[in-house]
Amino acid sequence: MTVEHPKVLLIGYGNPGRLDDGLGPALAEAIEALNLPGVTVQADYQLTVEDAAAVAEHDVAIFADADVAGEGPFYFRRLTPLAGCSFTSHSVEPAALLALAVQLFDARASAYVLGIRGYEFNEFDERLSEGATRNLAAALEYLRTALLAGRFSEVGNPPVEQWTEDTAPSMGN
Repeated sequence: MTVEHPKVLLIGYGNPGRLDDGLGPALAEAIEALNLPGVTVQADYQLTVEDAAAVAEHDVAIFADADVAGEGPFYFRRLTPLAGCSFTSHSVEPAALLALAVQLFDARASAYVLGIRGYEFNEFDERLSEGATRNLAAALEYLRTALLAGRFSEVGNPPVEQWTEDTAPSMGN
C-alpha cells in the first residue's frame, strides 16, 4: 500500500547576513538537502505577494522564520488567513499571504508557521549563534519527521530541557 503524501511548500525566509535572522533560509537549505518527495523548498529574504501563487499549488504551506523573543527551541502553529490585512508589494506576513492565496487563487492549503528561536540579530555576519544552531537542529528533526509521515500537528514550544547540547539532533556539522 502506498502512502499518499501531501504536496508541501516550505518557505524559509530571513536575512542570512544578520546572524540568527538566517534561521529560516538555513532550515530551507537543510530540508532541501533531504530531497523529500512532494516537498518544494524556497528560501528568500522575505515573503512577497508572488508567493501566494505557489501556496495555491500545494496542499500544505509552511512558513519558517527566526523568532526573536519566544521560548526556544521552536514552535509550530496552524495559520489561518487574515482577512482585511494590509501589505506592501515587497513584504507580506504569512497570514496575509495565505489570505491572498485564498482570495486570488482559491487556495485550499493548510498552513503553518514554524518559528525558530534566535538570539543574535544586531550584527552583520553570516553565521548562526550556538543557541540558534541547537534550536535549528530541533526544528529540523521535528519537521523532517512530519514531512516523512505526511502529517502535521500544531505544537507549541517543546520543553526547553528536551533539547540540550548533549541531546539535540545533529545538523551534520
